[in-house]
Amino acid sequence: MILIPDLADVEATTTSNAERRVARLLRAIDGTPDAVAFHSVKLRSHAVKQQGEADFVVLWNGVVIIVEVKGGGVRKYDGVWYSIDRHGDWKKLRESPMDQAQSAMYALRDILQEEGVGWFATEAVALTPDIDAPPAAVEWKGSHWWAKEQMSIAALTQAFEKVAGEARTAPHGIRVARSETLRARLFGEFTRMPVIDAQRGAVLEEQNRATEGQARVLAALSRNPRMLVFGGAGTGKSLVLAEGAKQEAGEKKSVLITFHSPALVDFFGPRIEGRDIDLLPFTDLSGDKQYDVVFVDEAQDLMNAGGMDALDAVIRGGREGGRWRMFLDPNNQARVDGEFDPEVCELVQQEALQYDLDRNVRNTRAIVHVVQEYLGADVGDPGIVHGDRVEWRWSAGTAGVSAAETVARDLVANGARRQDIWIISVSEDAEPRRSEAGFLVTNPRYAKGLEAEHVIVCDLPQAYDDRGLAAFYVAVTRARVTLHVVASKHDKKRLQDLLRKQVGK
Repeated sequence: MILIPDLADVEATTTSNAERRVARLLRAIDGTPDAVAFHSVKLRSHAVKQQGEADFVVLWNGVVIIVEVKGGGVRKYDGVWYSIDRHGDWKKLRESPMDQAQSAMYALRDILQEEGVGWFATEAVALTPDIDAPPAAVEWKGSHWWAKEQMSIAALTQAFEKVAGEARTAPHGIRVARSETLRARLFGEFTRMPVIDAQRGAVLEEQNRATEGQARVLAALSRNPRMLVFGGAGTGKSLVLAEGAKQEAGEKKSVLITFHSPALVDFFGPRIEGRDIDLLPFTDLSGDKQYDVVFVDEAQDLMNAGGMDALDAVIRGGREGGRWRMFLDPNNQARVDGEFDPEVCELVQQEALQYDLDRNVRNTRAIVHVVQEYLGADVGDPGIVHGDRVEWRWSAGTAGVSAAETVARDLVANGARRQDIWIISVSEDAEPRRSEAGFLVTNPRYAKGLEAEHVIVCDLPQAYDDRGLAAFYVAVTRARVTLHVVASKHDKKRLQDLLRKQVGK
């Protein structure tokens, strides 16, 4: 069964040994094709609390089953429920484990019905893994209180089957939620994209939430052997890829993430740390090892005959019969560093299900509008409504790294952290370096696929041909919070000409 977040994250974050044990069993269950379990689900609507929580929400055969886990001893005495720890100390509970499960079930049902998904069956289960099950009572069915005898893969599978099989059926004439819609909504409600060290301010908070489009892709990845995911810069392709790879590795599949730019090693490394996932730049693939699942980021760089042949060699079953996911930008960043063959792309499209990410979760609305106005590039609808306007710094002289450093110093003086600032020299091609003032100076070739909170773009192209346009596109779409463009009077004229071309299209 798919576990969200994956088992490594659950074991690292939960303080409950009982929940860890249950998570391990859920992960090992070979359930129905749509089976998925979400751990520690926060519920914004709750009858008695401002925010409730469900220990596990499990989708099984189209039935949503809420599981409340209570480790240690649990006992009802004189009408009051108590938990009993390993020292024999009793602690009064506000409500029984079954009442907790049922109230979470009602809250979840209200949330999803507000979303308009339609009617769906819900069931509430209490699980006390350290004790025998109490006898059935008027408050619950015996089949809905699981205990230590259910703590095996076979017994837990049978328990899910029984509860789902006895679930209520839809009333006559009411619209029933489609299984695919329900699954995608669950992913959307409860999946959060992990963005490292990104909790400062409203902009970053909005960027951390999975959009409906990202959730839809995550839900589809688990069910389809081959997928092409299209999305402009900032639509969250790489984050979805990392989450998808973790899901596949959690199912004990051999997983490879590959890409053209070696700089992406630093992006993916922290996000898959501790997982059995190979992370290799495309040039390091030897073809000696094959993988159950292959993920390709920035696939437009490899969309050529040689690239596809190399991928074919590392996918178990080959490209036509194997399991792979390619994420690519339709705005064709390959002109910066890579080779894109549209005929090859057309052939690959015939081999896979295709999805579009159309919500920009990196760039603020102001940045999205600049990209659309000057480049006509589709980077999705702006999902981040906060943020400052794009700052144009017009320089009387040269508009290179020295002028960009002046802007960077101003940002630091106003509270930005030095390590969160990038200077992107559009016309450079060398490896990233540190400026005299200690700021990172990079270029589109090495920045592609990555992001920074504050970006200062300088050394604009001398000509906006295909390569110049692609380089400018990459540079201005890296910023998460603020974007500054340093330009000379000659740059200004070329930008005005570029804008007129886009208006005339």
